[in-house]
Amino acid sequence: MIQEAAVPGDGGVMDVPECTGVGIVIGVPEPMATELRRARASFGDPMAAVIPAHITLVTTTETDDWETMAAHVRRVAQGHEAFDVTLRGTATFRPVSPVVYVQLDEGYEECTALHKEMQSGPLARDLPFPYHPHVTVAHDVSDAGMDRAMHSLRNYEARFTVRTVGLYEHDVSGLWKMREEVELRG
Repeated sequence: MIQEAAVPGDGGVMDVPECTGVGIVIGVPEPMATELRRARASFGDPMAAVIPAHITLVTTTETDDWETMAAHVRRVAQGHEAFDVTLRGTATFRPVSPVVYVQLDEGYEECTALHKEMQSGPLARDLPFPYHPHVTVAHDVSDAGMDRAMHSLRNYEARFTVRTVGLYEHDVSGLWKMREEVELRG
């Protein structure tokens, strides 16, 4: 909540809903999350310390109605069954974007379907790039760091089952805070 100028007779404070950044992700479980975080740090990515390994479903989107947005996410999640993800090998968005990532060999279509439905209604907006589910392992690092990421994880493989999605708030300090873990159906 933010404070606005007081209205005479109101006791001095008026609560007004604050616009909040929302992100919806699939968290990579342990021990893969720690493996990928350590790898990301080794490539020189300072965000490795604060961003857990994840697959983004909805990137930062502003909302001023948390409950309507959360109800939308819950509704969409209940329309999808749990599914398997297999991470295999690396790829890059270079030269368009300085990112190296681990690819989804299995679960790509399910993530894309979840994204399409979630990025509608109260979360609808135009995106700067087409949606492509992935796990970032290097972002905005040196070319040498990007090359190391591509090479050292080229044979990486891991598999896990997605049963939940995380609903995150991007707070005023710039950090992400999980507000709710939403279960998929089944």
